[in-house]
Amino acid sequence: MSESTVLNADQGSVATDAAAKLDVLDQLLKPEVQQAITQLVDQLPRLAEMMTVLTNVYDFAQKVAKDKVLIEDTIGGIQEVVKPLAEKAKGVASAVIEANDRAESSDATIGVFGMMKLLKDPELQKMLRFGQAYLNIIGERKNNG
Repeated sequence: MSESTVLNADQGSVATDAAAKLDVLDQLLKPEVQQAITQLVDQLPRLAEMMTVLTNVYDFAQKVAKDKVLIEDTIGGIQEVVKPLAEKAKGVASAVIEANDRAESSDATIGVFGMMKLLKDPELQKMLRFGQAYLNIIGERKNNG
C-alpha cells in the first residue's frame, strides 16, 4: 500500500508540473508577454551593465561597512567639526539669555543721545555692517532669481 501512495504522490507532482508548464506556455503565447520579453531582451546589455555597477557598489559598501578604522576615522572627523560648532552655539545661546536677563532687569530709557552713543559701539557697527551686507545679498539674489 505504501508503494501505491508513493506512486500516486509522484503522479500528482508530475501532473502539477505539467499544469505549471502549460500555464507558462499559455502566458508566453499572449502578445503583451511576447512584447515585454522582446523589450527585456533588447535591454539585456544595459541590464547586465547596470548589474555590474550595482554589484561593484554593493561590494564597496560592504567593505566600507566592515572597515572599523574607516568608521572610527569618519566619526572622529565629524566630531571635530561638530564640537566647535556646538560650543559656539552654546556661547551664543548663553549670551542671548544673559542679555535678555539684563534687559528685563533694567528700567533705563535710551534716548536720542544714548542711541548716538550706541552707534559708536564697535560691536553695533559690526552687526550693522553684517546686516547691510546680508540685505544686499538677499536683494541681489532676488533680482537675479
